[in-house]
Amino acid sequence: MTEKKAIHTVCMPHTVSSLVADFRELGIKEGMTLIVHTSLSSLGWVCGGAEAVIQALMEAVGEDGTLVMPAQSAGNSDPADWMAPPVPESWWPVIRENMPAFSCETTATRGMGAIAELFRRFPGVVRSHHPMYSFTAWGKNKEYVTEHQPLQAGFGETSPLAKIYELNGKILFIGVGHESNTSLHLSEHAKKNQVYVTKSAALMENGERVWKTYSEMDYDSECFEKIGYEFERMENYQTMKIGGAVCKLFDQRKVVEFGREWYAERF
Repeated sequence: MTEKKAIHTVCMPHTVSSLVADFRELGIKEGMTLIVHTSLSSLGWVCGGAEAVIQALMEAVGEDGTLVMPAQSAGNSDPADWMAPPVPESWWPVIRENMPAFSCETTATRGMGAIAELFRRFPGVVRSHHPMYSFTAWGKNKEYVTEHQPLQAGFGETSPLAKIYELNGKILFIGVGHESNTSLHLSEHAKKNQVYVTKSAALMENGERVWKTYSEMDYDSECFEKIGYEFERMENYQTMKIGGAVCKLFDQRKVVEFGREWYAERF
């Protein structure tokens, strides 16, 4: 969305204080554990842009709450698997040899949006160490949420998603749909016939950069929109429009359990 179009999307500009009031009306409370999926452009014009949205979310949950965002870096992967876009096969060895090792401090997110990308660099924010499926967190339980994420099950039973589940967290959509709902990856572990694939990434081991190959569940978000549509037809959740963004607040446990039942029945 162009800035000109963003200006005409709203009657008055969003501010930190107006966004806090909106988030409170939606149902966000201090002390809440909240995983957020966002589209900055969907809101319309925001005074301060991504920074203002992050400040408002932090104020809404407070220091006794915990704010989490996905920080996936899918570019740190085997180029043989790249489809958007693919690269020539002759490039593959060069990329495997030279891809910078994952760094919590410097590795950029990919496809997560402006808010998630800025959030990872905010003071007080920590990041998990998975080279492709990391999460960032701020607040009371940030260390607990981000520690010990397993390489072979980045969205599994001891992942940040599982920690949010244990903390009875909520999911917030700001202008996005269930195609972005990473919590449903946790549900995928209920599949009876799980498929595992070989993955690779550049990371640090014992102080040295290595190209690490490992086996991981074949995560697939293709069904997420369908699962989310069925969930919203059957379960209660909170929704309101903030500027041009349709915003939704879900109980993460309900979403994950619904997804588990869906996958168990079909897989």
